[in-house]
Amino acid sequence: MSRMPLVRFQPEDVMRAIEFHRLHGVSFWDAMIVQAAQMAGAEVLYSEDLQHNWRIGSLRVENPFRA
Repeated sequence: MSRMPLVRFQPEDVMRAIEFHRLHGVSFWDAMIVQAAQMAGAEVLYSEDLQHNWRIGSLRVENPFRA
């Protein structure tokens, strides 16, 4: 895991997550996860809490438990 990219939040990143939380009605912590995934350049975010196939910019949410 030490070779994986590290995401460091700056105050403006937290503000973007708060705005995402307010606009989309997701929990603050889920918004922070979305923000971190975007900052890391992820293409897919695996989550059972967010809507399956949701596109957030270039990020796509996928529920790994969906049948």
